[in-house]
Amino acid sequence: MKWRGISTEQDGVRPGVSLYQRLTEIKAGIAQYVRPENQAVNERATAELKASGIADRILPVGSKAPEFDLPDQNGKMVSSADLLAEGPLVIDFYRGRWCPFCVTELETYRDLLREIEEAGATLVAISPQIVRHSAFTTDQHKLRFPVLSDEGNKLARQFGLVYRVPEYQEQLFRSVFINLPKTNGDESWELPLPATYVIDGDGTVVYAKAFADYMERPEVEEVLEALV
Repeated sequence: MKWRGISTEQDGVRPGVSLYQRLTEIKAGIAQYVRPENQAVNERATAELKASGIADRILPVGSKAPEFDLPDQNGKMVSSADLLAEGPLVIDFYRGRWCPFCVTELETYRDLLREIEEAGATLVAISPQIVRHSAFTTDQHKLRFPVLSDEGNKLARQFGLVYRVPEYQEQLFRSVFINLPKTNGDESWELPLPATYVIDGDGTVVYAKAFADYMERPEVEEVLEALV
């Protein structure tokens, strides 16, 4: 994939290369190719989001996870009750197909999907994108798991993940053609924190991690440990 002149091409798992290393490569590309004033806008927004403490107030381990019925990339409704009837559920909340950190994480899950399935779990990815853009995401990145549309961030809000993009960052997004109203189908300019949850078969949260810094993600191996 090319993003703003930054290559994040993924040809499958590179042996010995962690998700952290892949994300670090993207950061290096941003430092090289993105204008310093634009980097400063995103750094300010991230710092403010961290200071808000939102990542400390997400739905915690031990809670009952909200149930959901959401459309997948084909418009088919997917029920959390049905998924949990088969075993544990891994939920990856991501911002959108326009975010290189998000798609790199999704591709990592794609390449390690068999390990998740061998642990008896199901994986879904959830964003506020409309179904059409979920389909684009699935097709472009050759994903083999349900990519669900949480329009209006209704589910993400129940997990405590939703924030409003500050107006100065909205202006930057618009200038680089990140059109959230078109992608998400509403004018809210709201996004979820990148977050990963593991829900056990009875609907209890056994793993929960979210990041105010959109450039951070947990290693898939850490998520797999929660399935043991």
